[in-house]
Amino acid sequence: MITEAVSQRAIFEAIGGQAAVDRLVEAFYHQMDTLPEVRGLRAMHAPDLTETKRVLKLYLAQWMGGPADYSAERGHPRLRARHLGFTVGVAERDAWLLCMSRALMTTVPDADLRGAILQALTPLADWMRNQPGQ
Repeated sequence: MITEAVSQRAIFEAIGGQAAVDRLVEAFYHQMDTLPEVRGLRAMHAPDLTETKRVLKLYLAQWMGGPADYSAERGHPRLRARHLGFTVGVAERDAWLLCMSRALMTTVPDADLRGAILQALTPLADWMRNQPGQ
């Protein structure tokens, strides 16, 4: 999923395990709360992000090769199906990727590792789109 050269297990371990994933998710939602250009994306979320953060931490940890706690708790990720209740177009995808890119910049010091993660997340973010667009 990440790249052939860098296994998912290596990503989870290389960024520092669960503590690093937790920092990444906190930084991601900090971006969403502070960047004016992603206001529309933030509005799709509940005012209290506690549960949303908890679930994203579980998901990203598993996606990066860490513990499979997300699937143990919630079953198959079915990400696209779980997002069908939201309007996800190009603007929302780009806003999500902007927040993630900035969060990675502040939490993952290694540029190659940041690039590998973002490169792997980009098609996943695009897959979430459920609105027509370029």
